[in-house]
Amino acid sequence: MSKPRILLGDDHALVLEGFRRILEGQYELVGTAADGRALVDAAKRLQPDIVILDVSMPMLNGINAAAQIRKLNPAIKIIVVTMHADTDYVRSAFEAGASAYVLKRSAVDELEQAIRAVIAGHSYITPLITKDLLDVFLAKASEKPGGTDGLTLRQREVLQLLAEGRTAKEIANVLNISSRTVEFHKGQILDQLNLHTTADLIKYAVTHGIVAPS
Repeated sequence: MSKPRILLGDDHALVLEGFRRILEGQYELVGTAADGRALVDAAKRLQPDIVILDVSMPMLNGINAAAQIRKLNPAIKIIVVTMHADTDYVRSAFEAGASAYVLKRSAVDELEQAIRAVIAGHSYITPLITKDLLDVFLAKASEKPGGTDGLTLRQREVLQLLAEGRTAKEIANVLNISSRTVEFHKGQILDQLNLHTTADLIKYAVTHGIVAPS
């Protein structure tokens, strides 16, 4: 039987090396990526069985990357390994198609448990997320799909890149759209979120986990 093929995504080289040491031998590590957009491209090219990713990644955060990867190939299993224990991150991850959620402070064997679970077709959530958080997660999971902010995936991409300090021209190049379209999306985002300035957008993006705090 062939080994499950795993693709890793994290913007910290030490974390990627740690994953490699834990997993190599038992699994086939097909590649790594340091930003969300590169991770989506690698998933499209390499077609792994499992993608292990962080929430906080530049260019495209892990939640949006997970959604794009699952859209490309719904058979790919997503395991989120992150420092974020907040229930909103957990909910967003599972809404995006993740099958497992593990904290970076978890024991090493917990990642292996998560991998075995998703290979078997099950979901996994770290026990380090308390019962109270799970209760909140389950309550919020009954809300209407699509999140509470109403932003499209493209709008969330634009929002992240704006919050990272990129210009409209730079964003247009990354997303292969026109600068005018970027400005249109920015205006729509401001209107939908009832915000007024770029500073407001940055604060919103940090608060909602779209970008990591600087």
